[in-house]
Formats: sequence, structure tokens, C-alpha cells
Amino acid sequence: MFIGLLGGSFNPIHNGHLHIAQYVYNTIHLDRIIFVPTGDPPHKPSASLAPAHHRLEMVRQAVTSLPYCTVSDHEIQAEAVSYSVDTVTHFKKDCPKGTELGFIIGLDAFLDFCSWRQMDHLLTLCHFIVCSRPGVAFTQIQTLPFLPPAKHQAFQSLDQRDTTRLDIILPSGKTLYLLSVPPCEISASIIREHLALGSRVSQWLPPTVESYIIRHRLYQWPV
Repeated sequence: MFIGLLGGSFNPIHNGHLHIAQYVYNTIHLDRIIFVPTGDPPHKPSASLAPAHHRLEMVRQAVTSLPYCTVSDHEIQAEAVSYSVDTVTHFKKDCPKGTELGFIIGLDAFLDFCSWRQMDHLLTLCHFIVCSRPGVAFTQIQTLPFLPPAKHQAFQSLDQRDTTRLDIILPSGKTLYLLSVPPCEISASIIREHLALGSRVSQWLPPTVESYIIRHRLYQWPV
């Protein structure tokens, strides 16, 4: 079994997140995707971050149309900040023996991977499914020291969408899947701004999520 882990604040979850989940599921042939919303900040709450229980419920409602997707409250229920290595370790123990995990992440975040906690250990725990991000080039990945040599042209082909997938076997034996995802430029921050102004957002959100936001008066603060 091959399970993808898709984490994030989902503040709020929107059609762009669902688009990525569908594309990754179909392209990598995953058996399941688990959405893992982040918890509330441990110290000073963010004024723009909806409470974790609301974000969790919005994700649950959003994925009802995707039968291969489930939602975990693991990071929300964690007593301390749950780093990626902690989250992956949890699911390694929680999933059936022999399950392979794929950590789904945007290219912009992956370029900062060397600063992650226990990154060397994390590379041995799971595969990585890296999705393109607007304005960020795959050619920048060549600066990461843990990658084996690869031709520059291969990354350029991803940036130009001449090819949409590149698989790289890492020294740990895990696979790095690089995906050029069809553009779906939706920003959660823009959605929050529109909500605060009372503007229409139905073009960006699943109907159940929009209804939930309105019902609970989320994102009503001035921006």
C-alpha cells in the first residue's frame, strides 16, 4: 500500500488543495491520501489563523467528494509542536506493516528541506512527492546536497512542462517524485482577504466549506 501524507494549515482548505490531491493520486497511483492539518501555534495565536477544530472540520467536509482521501487530527491533538519527522514516524507505526508513505510537499517548501529537523532520518522514512509552485523553478533543486547527480535539462523540462514527472532514487533508497502540476493558482490569503471584505469566494471553495465559514463567521476580521 502506498499512502500520501498532505499536511498544511488549510486556512481555509480550497479547490487548489483538492486539485493537488487529485493530481498526485492519479499520477503516482496512490492507494490513499491522508490530509494532516496543523495544530494551533503553541504560544501566540495568529490573528489570521482559524482555530484548529474549525480547520479540521472544513477539511473533513471538503474531502467527502474524494473517496480515497481521509483526514487525521494527529498534529492537532499533539501536546507539542509536531515536526514532519514526528508526523511521519507516527504514521509509519500506525499504518499496516509494509505500507510506503509519500510526503506531499510544494517545491518552495522542499527547497528549504535542509533546515528541517532530523532531515537525514526523514529521508529514510518516506518517499517525497514534490509539486510545482508558481514562480519557483525545479532547476533550483540541484542546490540540495543530498540529491544524486541529474542532468540540468531534466529539471528544465519540468519547468517548461515538456515533461510532467521525474523520478529520482535517493541514496536512502526512497524515491523523490517531481511533478509539474497543471496550474491552479488559488491563494488562501487572498480568500481570507475577500471573506473579510464580504466578497464572493465560491469560485475557490467547495460549497460545504463556504457554507461552514459563513455559518461560523470565520475570517471576519479586518485585513
